[in-house]
Amino acid sequence: MGQPHFIVFANEKGGTGKSTTAVHTAIALAAAGRKVAGLDLDTRQRTFGRYLENRAATIDRLGKALPMAKYEVLAQLDEAGLDAAIGRLSNDAEIIVIDTPGRDDPVARAAILKADTLVTPMNDSFVDLDLIGQVHPDTFKVTRPSFYAELIWNSRTQRAKHSGKSVDWVVLRNRLQHIQSHNLVRVGAALDELARRVGFRVIPGLGERVIYRELFPKGLTLLDLSDLGEVGLGHIAARQELREMVSGLAIPAAEADTPAPIAAAG
Repeated sequence: MGQPHFIVFANEKGGTGKSTTAVHTAIALAAAGRKVAGLDLDTRQRTFGRYLENRAATIDRLGKALPMAKYEVLAQLDEAGLDAAIGRLSNDAEIIVIDTPGRDDPVARAAILKADTLVTPMNDSFVDLDLIGQVHPDTFKVTRPSFYAELIWNSRTQRAKHSGKSVDWVVLRNRLQHIQSHNLVRVGAALDELARRVGFRVIPGLGERVIYRELFPKGLTLLDLSDLGEVGLGHIAARQELREMVSGLAIPAAEADTPAPIAAAG
């Protein structure tokens, strides 16, 4: 099928909704008719892989053809193992979603070098912002990019040098508060300044909703509302957040295809 488009979810800090966002992105793209594969590099937590395992079990139990991505959890934890897994998944995939561990990891760094779209989810706080850049304690102005931002910059430079391809780095603001606050405004301003200096895009991600934790045991997503039973306005609002997030990622359409809309299930 040619070279797949690699979407790599990476953040060295845990608790940012990275794996949940990666699963929802993979399933949303599959629901839109794309051939999607997933690779979980976090062999300790395995949240991404377990989520899709739960989804496969639910598909078998219900006998329903829900949108699905084939997937692997990386077994051989080195660059050769990463390349081998990608080779297997690439046979029938136009998009590969890779979920990296929430820590610095040599295999994760190798995966970042393969990214066409690099997604860094972060919670809307200065604690998470510190991963990308440091701010002045009084003015909240950016003083310098962080080590992680420099790492991503160097990775993007290496990729451009070796392949001539650019990397679309997207910072995803997860768990945005729905009430405007001074902290929200200050974090947003600092992110905008860093985006200009370091070269990433900022888009809204998924809000803080209990529903995401409730979906995990069955491997369902917000695109499976018809299978969730009782559905409220919060589910509908969350599904719209998901659709806007995936649209904001701006994943290129397949060659000779027009962009497919995200399927509205339920």
